Order: sequence, then structure tokens, then C-alpha cells
Amino acid sequence: MAQVQTGQPLLRVKNLRKYFPIRGGLFSREVARVHAVDDVSFEIMPGETLGLVGESGCGKSTTGRTILRLIEPTAGDVWFQDKNVSQLDKRQLRALRKEMQIIFQDPYASLNPRMTVGSIIGEALVIHKLAPTRKAREERVVQLLEVVGLTADHLRRYPHEFSGGQRQRIGIARALAVNPKLIVCDEPVSALDVSVQAQVINLLEDLQSKFGLTYLFIAHDLSVVEHISTRVAVMYLGKIVEVATAKELYTNPKHPYTEALLSAVPVPDPTVKRKRIILEGDVPSPINPPSGCRFHTRCAIRVPSCSRNEQVLQEVSPGHWVACQVRSGVATA
Repeated sequence: MAQVQTGQPLLRVKNLRKYFPIRGGLFSREVARVHAVDDVSFEIMPGETLGLVGESGCGKSTTGRTILRLIEPTAGDVWFQDKNVSQLDKRQLRALRKEMQIIFQDPYASLNPRMTVGSIIGEALVIHKLAPTRKAREERVVQLLEVVGLTADHLRRYPHEFSGGQRQRIGIARALAVNPKLIVCDEPVSALDVSVQAQVINLLEDLQSKFGLTYLFIAHDLSVVEHISTRVAVMYLGKIVEVATAKELYTNPKHPYTEALLSAVPVPDPTVKRKRIILEGDVPSPINPPSGCRFHTRCAIRVPSCSRNEQVLQEVSPGHWVACQVRSGVATA
């Protein structure tokens, strides 16, 4: 597990929103909006790994891509050290790309099939002028391949010649090429076999300790982020509902949605009995999310005010925040 460093946050996300317009009619007017990310705020310290988890479609990947401005935010601010990423122009943003990188979910779709591995990894070195000559670029690419567990022989091969795990290692090498400080890991192991998942997670941990990296690790599987994360943020329907250290969240979850997610994680010990929590109903549409608490339509402990009052994160113990008025002790009738 990553060790938290004290000092100023490397990344600060404040009231981030991303709404996707839905257009229809003769003049393609905006008729509705998908509330993909709705008022999300968090911080990541240098050297830390923040796990961002939740069901598919809850807005995790959109959050990661909006932070990097691969998708333009609707509102809110993203501060990377002393720079407001949301207000940078194209030239300034390109310069900042060296500090912030991403590892994509699908290792089959994220690599250009017409480019060799050497060209894929070396492309960023050319763009940011980090290797003055072709020989220097090749030497750097070979070094990166060896760091992620591949060899110099792979330099002139194409993506289709590799397995899924090897392709994801190529994606990791590409992200490392510009010596970033922050890497957004967008479900980097969800498309891989379980045995390969462990190898890639161990690699990411080793790279973090070796290069002092900071991760935003996005996943829909709580068991995947348990060991790599310093802290974990749980997301539901565009909002963060709970944030705590990894150990605290797994041993003492407070939000009923987190409890339901944890109850679905398989337990390897057959003697350990875990009560499975089955949520009622389906996930509401992000086009027309419920009023008040987003989770109240499926919650077993809801009270009448849950449907009226917007839930904000309350600190229930040091470093443990939960957006539930019942569990935080501020519920009203």
C-alpha cells in the first residue's frame, strides 16, 4: 500500500460537474442532460493512491477523463499543484500533459494497431522533445520496456502480437515515458484475466515506490483496489457517497451503498459467512436522478427526509466521510 506524504495536495478537485446534453427535435435542441459527474470534490496527496469505485455507469471514468481535460468539464475546478487545469489554454495544457497521464481500460483498443511498440511508447518523447535523437529515443523506449517487464526484442513488434496483459504493460510504459507525477488508472485490469490482474497491480505498486508516482485508481471491483489504495472513494450516480482509508472502509463501512458493494465481494475462506445485501430496484437514470439523496430509492434505512435533503459528506470519524444523514447522525423526520 502507498504511504501518504504530508504537505500540500498534488491534485484538488472542487465541485466538478460534467453533464452530457441529449438533443432531439427538428433543430437538435437540448431536451435533457445526463448528469454523469455531479458536484464531486476530493484531494490526492503526493505518493498516495486514491481508489475510486462504484457500479458501471456511475461516472468514475468520466471523472478521471474530465480531470485530465480529455473531456471538457461543465463546471468546477481541478487544481494540479498550483495550476488550475480547468482554465489552461491548449499550449499550457500540452505542457502539463507531461505531469499527468492515463492508463486506459481496454488494452486492445488503446494501442494503434498500425504502429510498432517502439513508436507507440516513443511518440510522447517526440511530442514533448524529450529525446534529441532517434538513438536516444530508442534507448529510452527499451529502458521503459524493461521497467514494465518486457524486453528490447519487443521494440519493433505490433500490438496484435501481444497478450492482453502484455498490451497493458505497453500502455503503462507509454504513460511512464514523460516521467509524470500523477497517473489516472482507468480500470486498468478489468479487461484482464484474474491471474494477470494481480501481476499488473503488483507492477503498478512497484512503479509507484520506484518513481514516487501518485495514482487515481478507478475500478468497479472493490476487491481490486483493496491492497493498492491508500484511501477509497465510493461513487454512486455521479456523486461521492463515502471516503475513508482503505482499511477503515473495508472493516467499517458506513454508507448503505458501500455495505452492499462489500457484501458482493467473494470471500476466499468458506468458513466465513457474509450476509449478502440485495438492493431493491434498479439504478435510477442519470438523466433524471432522484431528488435529495441519490440512493434513497434503493436504501433500506431511508427516512422521509432522505428524499428531500441533498446529502453532503460529513466526517463521522477522523478521515472517514459519509454522505448519509442517518449514519452521520443528522437525520430529521
